[in-house]
Amino acid sequence: MTTRLIAAVLVSDPDNGRLLILRRSSHLDFAPGEWDVPSGKGEPREPITATAVRELKEETGVVVAEADLRLVHVVHGSWGAEVPGMFMALIFHTDRWSGTPHNAEPHKHDTIAWVPPDDLPQPFTHTTLVAVQRYLDGGPILSFDGWPEAG
Repeated sequence: MTTRLIAAVLVSDPDNGRLLILRRSSHLDFAPGEWDVPSGKGEPREPITATAVRELKEETGVVVAEADLRLVHVVHGSWGAEVPGMFMALIFHTDRWSGTPHNAEPHKHDTIAWVPPDDLPQPFTHTTLVAVQRYLDGGPILSFDGWPEAG
């Protein structure tokens, strides 16, 4: 069974705590029109922190050092787009970054926005929403998606 590795990054504005989010384009197969944080699939032989750095820059133009990423949540999912078996999403947080955030992949996202973490727009990608809420609430670092018998 294949497990897809995914990295997602919660980017905070160090001055006001707002989170950087993107709205997925309506033509995409997975979560069309839903809000999400910058994220993407790992490449072969790529450390997951390198995936996070790469995806963040590709999607938003934001540059972050691997050392400035802090693992804040892990999601073990039993399903997913382009996922033959299951997925593990590692969610990182940073408030140390550089660059001017912009929609660097307009073919994948409609817009980019800074939002208060306690007022996320809807619809928001479910798996990421759970991870963000647990992180903000200081809840468990691990969540499950699609496993009926798991926590």
